Amino acid sequence: MSAPLSDATLGSIDPRVEQPGYDRSIVTPGIVHLGIGAFHRAHQAAFTDDCLWDGESHWGIIGVSLRSRDTRDALKKQDCLYTLAIRDGDRQQLRVIGSVCDILVVPENPALVLEVMSSPDIRIVSLTVTEKAYFRNAAGDLDFGHRDILADLADPRRPRTIFGLIVGAIEQRRLRRIKPFTVMSCDNLAANGRTLHRLLVQFATRRSEELADFIRDHVSCPSTMVDRIVPATTALDRSEVGALLGAEDAWPVACEPFSQWVIEDDFPSGRPSWEHHGATFVNDVEPFELMKLRLLNGAHCAIAYLGQLLRHETVADSFSDPRVARFVRALWRELIPTLQQGAGLKPAAYVEDLALRFGNSALKHRTAQIANDGSQKLPQRIVAAAMERLDRGEPVDHLAFVVAAWIAALLSRQPDTFTDALDPQFVHLDPSSNIVEQIFTIAGFASGDPHRIPFAKQVATQLARIDESGVAAALGALNGKA
Repeated sequence: MSAPLSDATLGSIDPRVEQPGYDRSIVTPGIVHLGIGAFHRAHQAAFTDDCLWDGESHWGIIGVSLRSRDTRDALKKQDCLYTLAIRDGDRQQLRVIGSVCDILVVPENPALVLEVMSSPDIRIVSLTVTEKAYFRNAAGDLDFGHRDILADLADPRRPRTIFGLIVGAIEQRRLRRIKPFTVMSCDNLAANGRTLHRLLVQFATRRSEELADFIRDHVSCPSTMVDRIVPATTALDRSEVGALLGAEDAWPVACEPFSQWVIEDDFPSGRPSWEHHGATFVNDVEPFELMKLRLLNGAHCAIAYLGQLLRHETVADSFSDPRVARFVRALWRELIPTLQQGAGLKPAAYVEDLALRFGNSALKHRTAQIANDGSQKLPQRIVAAAMERLDRGEPVDHLAFVVAAWIAALLSRQPDTFTDALDPQFVHLDPSSNIVEQIFTIAGFASGDPHRIPFAKQVATQLARIDESGVAAALGALNGKA
């Protein structure tokens, strides 16, 4: 068995593998990242690694896991090094990333995490925690009925959530007269920076009006758009990477070559020079973010739920099915008119790139992975677009079909396939009553929108066709109209 990847074994790995071209011993942390998962390690950590190559040694990353210790346990024994496997077709490029300096686990020592975030050296706190970690209610506000939010308000010294951590650290810094850090969401939320800022202020208000005012006036939360397809790491990935590397890597990350990062340039305490390595800084990220949310993430939802119903294991498998590919192209035709016009976007070229990316067979991106937490993803990606089109009197056949496919997959799924944040409520669905209306109510889809009822009726019609004739026939009938 090969020795584990580490600073000590870097000199013995395959020389064809790119490794840190800087002295890791002089790197100091300037970023705390909440949610040290595969996506962050394939995206923001790789951009930051490029900056360390340029000598920006004060921008190392301390990763924080909000719940699980698995990533920390895997990477700490290898000095937080890991391999990025960039795959396209039958080609693969390996690169060892060294930008992560340490990894902390919140439940083990929340006070330590707060103390690290309160250090004057930390100038950015970034996040990739997925939509459900923002604890929003049906109205889009912070859910003050959630037990974790209540726990953070009751015991600020032992935070569990991003709100308890960020607000707690800002409060400590303020008491110590340390300038607040910039808070940068990299999650797939519309207007993610503004959304996070509003939720932080709502949380802080329950602590004190003075603290809420301070965050409102002095804490910057730039919005971002991030884009790279990053499947979950498998045992086969570990085996293949280890063999090529010549060292054992407990948690490599596979990804596609494509990578995009659009960021609002609002960093009062400084930032790495990410723009030197492909990031784009803009005044308003919203048009780019919306294009990605709807055209990539919305299509991913369609591919995932149709894939689950048609028993396609991966995105490439699903998109190679002509029925699915034709559906997705028709879905794009419904979505593109909902994007902001004249903002420098090139949606026609973007979807052609997406078609190539979805067909990348080297990425074993499981449809079950993407299918998780549809109740949290569909509102921004699909439902909001449907409301806009209905408001203009335009058809929403394919948008409604995506939601119907989600419900069909949700109701027919086998154990250990995919899960949803609202599963505790979904188990109480009454099969003798209107299923679509129940699910829309539980998930808060289009709550208060005048087009909610007609859209729900269209979803119910599509769901009935799937139930009666099967997804293949229902899809065929819809594709025949496209």
